[in-house]
Amino acid sequence: MTPNKPETPETPIQEKTNLLGMTLAELEAFFLQLGEKKFRAAQVMKWMHHRCAASFDEMTDLSKKLREKLQTCAEVRPPKVVLEDISSDGTRKWVLEVGDGSHVETVLIPAGGNRRTLCVSSQVGCSLDCSFCSTGKQGFQRNLTPAEIIGQVWVAQKSFGPRKDSANRPVTNVVMMGMGEPLMNYQPVLSAMQIMLEDNGYGISKRRVTVSTSGLVPQLDKLGDEIDVSLAISLHAPNDELRNQLVPINKKYPIHELIAACQRYLKKCGDSREVTIEYTLMAGINDQQEHALELARILKPLPCKINLIPFNPFPHSGYERPSRNQVMRFQNWLHEQGYSAPIRTTRGDDIDAACGQLVGRVQDKTRRSARYAEERIPAALIDSNWPSAG
Repeated sequence: MTPNKPETPETPIQEKTNLLGMTLAELEAFFLQLGEKKFRAAQVMKWMHHRCAASFDEMTDLSKKLREKLQTCAEVRPPKVVLEDISSDGTRKWVLEVGDGSHVETVLIPAGGNRRTLCVSSQVGCSLDCSFCSTGKQGFQRNLTPAEIIGQVWVAQKSFGPRKDSANRPVTNVVMMGMGEPLMNYQPVLSAMQIMLEDNGYGISKRRVTVSTSGLVPQLDKLGDEIDVSLAISLHAPNDELRNQLVPINKKYPIHELIAACQRYLKKCGDSREVTIEYTLMAGINDQQEHALELARILKPLPCKINLIPFNPFPHSGYERPSRNQVMRFQNWLHEQGYSAPIRTTRGDDIDAACGQLVGRVQDKTRRSARYAEERIPAALIDSNWPSAG
């Protein structure tokens, strides 16, 4: 009888470091730890973000020895593209796999000239529960990593090919307005925006990177100490009573506290800047003259413009889009009070890519999606596996 041999413990497989989500400072520290010169960080960063390289073999100005070293301990791993859809108006939507059986969505919106604005997600689902947003109804699973956030910019840029020059960028503007509340995922969002601004990254102007928040006052104060990108506020109501219903975080940080935080943020920017106020118009809810006049009054202390967004319907939301005439009347009431109030053109709604329509696939830890389905949707109509297949 052969005696049992003692089992040899398996050597754990060392997980490779994904360099895609690293800031320049983090990459410099990484290369110094490898015993390399820190200027290698800028080289690799340009390969990743200017030339969309995902393999170290492509990085031909690195020595063969360094490339081999990197292959053993590091990788450049963007999110996997599951679906790309193109709207009749030229809007493009990507569904991206981020692990855990979950997907997020990012949308590229073409505008006049060479302007292309990318709407980037920050969470799998959303940790808030704004009543008029289909993303929030899917519940929440987790925060995205810096690589998963900046990877959305990488995917959009790669779809156009490597960047040839700084004057013809595939992505000219970024708005952190996709799935999730960016300031609930503070550090990864900050790191991703730093890469967007970095010349070795995407070199986008700080005025062309916008972070949108529903009103997390402490995080907003902290953000102003670290970066001065453009700021958008998802307001959607002119008083606390109504906003408590539409944007529940308002119960914790009411409107007057939020406006004061915006004023502090602008002071830290050190230049002439204004806040963009996002205001989704819902028929009979927040689109009447008294709402416009109250909105004008509460915003008087804040340098701002007001983006009017006609509600984009989704099944069983309980809200309706106002008529075009009503939207125009609301705009005129604000104009009479001296406000700039452009009406956001609905883009990509034929591929469920319009504002408030991004849903992805969320393994919901909150059971919010199940509760919403029970309350609003007959069971026979629920497709929990792929809510946005459209």
